[in-house]
Amino acid sequence: MIRATLTSALLLVAAAFLVDTSHAQQNGFYLHDGDRVVFYGDSITEQRNYSMIIETYVLTRYPNLHVLFTNSGWGGDRVTGGGGGDIDLRLKRDVTPYQPTVVTIMLGMNDGGYKAATEESEKQFFDGFRHIVTTLGQADPQARITAIEPSPYDDTTRPPAFPVMDGTGYNQVLVGYGKWISTYAKENHITVADANTDFVHVLDKANETDPAVAKEFLPDHIHPSFGGHLLIAESILKAWQARSVVAAVKIQAGASQPKLVQAEHTTVQNLTGGNSIGWSETDDALPLPFLQWQQMWGGGPTIGLAIGSSDLTAALNQEPLCITGLKSGVYALRIDGTSIGTFTSDQFASGINLALLKTPMSEQAMSVYQLTTQRGDLHYDRWRHIQVPFGDITEGTEAMTKLDAVGTHVEEQQRKAALPKAHVFEVALIQ
Repeated sequence: MIRATLTSALLLVAAAFLVDTSHAQQNGFYLHDGDRVVFYGDSITEQRNYSMIIETYVLTRYPNLHVLFTNSGWGGDRVTGGGGGDIDLRLKRDVTPYQPTVVTIMLGMNDGGYKAATEESEKQFFDGFRHIVTTLGQADPQARITAIEPSPYDDTTRPPAFPVMDGTGYNQVLVGYGKWISTYAKENHITVADANTDFVHVLDKANETDPAVAKEFLPDHIHPSFGGHLLIAESILKAWQARSVVAAVKIQAGASQPKLVQAEHTTVQNLTGGNSIGWSETDDALPLPFLQWQQMWGGGPTIGLAIGSSDLTAALNQEPLCITGLKSGVYALRIDGTSIGTFTSDQFASGINLALLKTPMSEQAMSVYQLTTQRGDLHYDRWRHIQVPFGDITEGTEAMTKLDAVGTHVEEQQRKAALPKAHVFEVALIQ
């Protein structure tokens, strides 16, 4: 079912591409060269999935941007703090030392106490959120904040684990927090990302398509699977006006010499015709490795269902190859001599989204993601297993220094791995 979803999506890229390219050209990306981003939140942030998806996106879509990412999520946190200390300690130890130019804040899941909202609980959340923003502003008035409306509690794919007031589920408490965050953010010129509304719409649609897998988006009602984290990452990247297009190529086949009609975010050279069409291509970016994520341990079927139930592909992962004027038939697509798949002339004319296929580009992007997880693991170990319990002793400082050096090395490897490479394309008639 998931493969069918990905395959059918290949035929939908052309129209969406025409719309999204214009949007991408007119709007600048939120992050700048030299930015330092800290992701702050509770256990959903501590899962480190949506943050690593975003980091991988930035590395592969904007390989010339030098942005450093730090995850400072701690399970159980509220706006007042939690297991890692009160909020002032958390910010002083886990955010401001990184001198962030961008801080994302996603809290609320624990703040509601998993019961109906009260005047007291809402006031505590609102006052606490304001305190976080004020404290960050005092540390660095130039730092930009992205306030994230909290991701959903799953009252969609199954009855609520407990009912709250007037028969609604706990997610309505989070929706209320989100509405306040949206208003507060606009009044204070803060970027806002809604990690709830579209996520719930996807749950509704996925529950109609495959109820069993839909339950796995939020298996315990709270913590997203990887497919759910893709949806959270999308909401943040949309708020940051992220570019939807990886690269786009359109070729007009002819009786003799094919013609390059469009090359967006890529350089195409050595275009030749004859019994097959061939060219060399160096893109400006890499796709997100949707297929590889689906196949990795911990990926699972929610990724395919998320792609099929949302606008993830249109919003973040368009890599269209369009060839018109081909003689009617079935054609093999090869990249660097490796077969990528077979497609009809009609499919090529409509546009094939290479980002949904296993290609040398998506394999390269997966290697970037793997390095990203390694760097994230190193930072987590340094922070949670050394700095917090042992950071005030000499041995702890020495261990942190060594881990920092390893982390810097992995960061350098990430950036090298994200640099696009030249590839040789061939489209040959086989039937």
